[in-house]
Amino acid sequence: MSAIIDGFDVRSLAVTFRHGAEIGRHEHSWGQLVFAKHGVMRVTTDDAAWLVPATRAIWLPAGLAHGISMRGEVAMRTLYLALTRGAALSRGASALEVSPLLRELILHILKLGMLAPARPEHDRLAGLLIDLLASAPPEPLFLPLPRDLRARHLAEYVQVHPESGHDLARLAREAGASPRTLQRLFPRETGLTLEAWRQRARLIHAAARLSAGASVTDAALDCGYQSLGAFIAAFRRQFGVTPGRYGTPKPA
Repeated sequence: MSAIIDGFDVRSLAVTFRHGAEIGRHEHSWGQLVFAKHGVMRVTTDDAAWLVPATRAIWLPAGLAHGISMRGEVAMRTLYLALTRGAALSRGASALEVSPLLRELILHILKLGMLAPARPEHDRLAGLLIDLLASAPPEPLFLPLPRDLRARHLAEYVQVHPESGHDLARLAREAGASPRTLQRLFPRETGLTLEAWRQRARLIHAAARLSAGASVTDAALDCGYQSLGAFIAAFRRQFGVTPGRYGTPKPA
């Protein structure tokens, strides 16, 4: 367990990035809560990716190597938690629902800059932050990534072009593998069949678009669905709610 650095156990950082900006692969000795006041972030680790819209956040444990890319202008608001605080959050990397109370607390801590446990009012705020993070419902925005280079090539293409209607044979040729090879690799390396993985990637993209203010129809078209009814049914199966409700945070 690390010591509290310079008398603080919660630090903060506020940065606004333009569309397409990237933060290369790196890691922190502190846990990191990554939240965007507006915009969408794509967070990747060696074996997973998340699309994180403004109504959600991602928790990254200390020592986890990751990279972040921006979709649209992103007002990133980050909190860093020393291990003395972050140890209470036993979960691994995960996307979290950000309630209105948690959102305002994040922004309030950012105004303060840092929290020092020696100050009782700061200690209480840090304790509340941990309680809210520990109880925040996880969000199904997790997309497992294959490590095989051929399968990874296809996975990257689908994430960049979720609307693509290319059939598997064409995608396989571009990835340098046969369709049968890719159909064998995806379940082995991601736990999902190739078609289930592709649908999940599309729907996660749609969820991010909805959270950014897109209409249900536009989100459906953006992720390759021509039938609105089929999109709504698939979205409900994936996320447990209708597309029209997804972008609205639940009350605290």
